[in-house]
Amino acid sequence: MVITVLSGGVGAARLLDALSDAIEPSEITAIVNVGDDLIMHGLTICPDLDTIMYTLAGLNNHELGWGLAGESWRVMEELDALGGEAWFRLGDRDLATHLYRSQRLGDGATKTEVTTELCDRLGVRVRLLPVTNDALATTFDTELGRLSFQEYFVRHHHDVAVTAIDVVGANEATASTEVLEALREASRIVIAPSNPLISIDPILRVPGVLDLLEQRRDVVVGVSPIIDGRALKGPADRLLAELGHEVSCLGVLDFYKGLIGTWIIDETDADRADEVRSRDVQVIVTTTIMSEADNDQRLSAAVLA
Repeated sequence: MVITVLSGGVGAARLLDALSDAIEPSEITAIVNVGDDLIMHGLTICPDLDTIMYTLAGLNNHELGWGLAGESWRVMEELDALGGEAWFRLGDRDLATHLYRSQRLGDGATKTEVTTELCDRLGVRVRLLPVTNDALATTFDTELGRLSFQEYFVRHHHDVAVTAIDVVGANEATASTEVLEALREASRIVIAPSNPLISIDPILRVPGVLDLLEQRRDVVVGVSPIIDGRALKGPADRLLAELGHEVSCLGVLDFYKGLIGTWIIDETDADRADEVRSRDVQVIVTTTIMSEADNDQRLSAAVLA
């Protein structure tokens, strides 16, 4: 079985980690959002790629939910003391990743090639593919004006009202050959329980990706990121409401209209199962909260069923 997973940050990282315990990791490909990538201090930073890579390498910082374990912050402290931009925190260990990536991109390597090199060095056996090697930038129209992804998410703690989301550069971007092959050849395509608006939609907006999912709908399995009307982490529930979507497992399914063959929902939403079926979509009810090993195994089994 070859699995391709459309992936954002923490939720996707946890699902990929669970799937890696259930099947051979080399049979899994993660197509990863790059809409929240940024250049800061002259360095190219890829938050979703790095979150997934660190998690699969067993190096992620459980306390913060991002970055590397055992981190220190001397560079940021010194930068802050000098009056530099230190609101986007980069740990001393994490900086090595961004320095390496930026150097290799400067040498002419693609983001796909650099990601493969980093994964090889960290012992990550799941194949990670940025959805495109071109620049994407998710932006937000807010009550404070237009904000970049990290200004919205980090600087303002995703605590400002949003009226629209755009993915700048998506229409002109090209999905990599590896990404299109992974979608064509997968025996199952999985949409991870990531934020549909800011983690998955930037992937879908890259030309060619949406068409392939529509063509292969029967093998597309999605996991709802909304449980009992709430997101476990992050602003997915609030963004859905602000942009006029129903904040429920059904609302997310409707957002993915025409793409999903099987929809996995949490046990707390079991009463919505018939509504899922009314969309001509198969439904699996199980735990979707990956808080302990038993839950991880049950969710993995549902995805692979």
